[in-house]
Amino acid sequence: MADIGTDNMQTLLDSVENDVYSVFPKDKYDVTITGLSVIFFKGTKFLINNLFISLAIAIFLIAAFMALLFRSFRMVLISLLPNFFPLLITAGIMGYFSIPIKPSTILIFSIAFGISVDDTIHFLAKYRQELKIFNWNIKKSVVAALRETGYSMIYTSIVLFFGFGIFTASSFGGTVALGLLVSITLLVAMFSNLILLPTLLLGLEKLITTKAFKEPLISIFDEEEDIELNDLQIKKNDIIETKSYKKDESDNDNNL
Repeated sequence: MADIGTDNMQTLLDSVENDVYSVFPKDKYDVTITGLSVIFFKGTKFLINNLFISLAIAIFLIAAFMALLFRSFRMVLISLLPNFFPLLITAGIMGYFSIPIKPSTILIFSIAFGISVDDTIHFLAKYRQELKIFNWNIKKSVVAALRETGYSMIYTSIVLFFGFGIFTASSFGGTVALGLLVSITLLVAMFSNLILLPTLLLGLEKLITTKAFKEPLISIFDEEEDIELNDLQIKKNDIIETKSYKKDESDNDNNL
């Protein structure tokens, strides 16, 4: 039979079942309706259900991790919103161009969501470090975090974009759709994390900078924090002597 679409297929299947059970009552006969169209229809429904289950599990785990890291429910919402936006754009593209949901395209949302949220965590972790440095000045902290993490977010997104984009050279349509849509989703996610996320932080600064956010369960240490050698102090017999060190490497070796 011709492919009449998922919605029409469900209506047709219900109609056929009513006709069959009128001739073969359920209490006397065990009737199974089969065929390629029925198998494909049930397989698609199974994949769609698993899509929502996998997305729900991914969102729950990421939200739990963000709550553990920042101890703020508002920060959890702010971290998830920029990553939902690319998924909505991709879903809209699929609907506009009539790209069907199948085993290859069903993986797009989970893959893209898991990858894009990594940039969000990276940015927010750096943002919280900058808050301590700038004495909880939201604007300066956002600008500094964006300056520090923006380049890495752009570089990784470009690499991933071309990495998944190479799938479009495949001769298999499902692989082409997977590579193209994941690439587009990651590209939109990059702009979302670079523009939407800082905008939310600046627009909702009074609501998100709570005491819980200032005192997280997990402390993040800045590996790039510079130590001024001139400020180092050596304590001997309750007397603090300040040592002056030159930045020249040879002088440092001699002093050590």
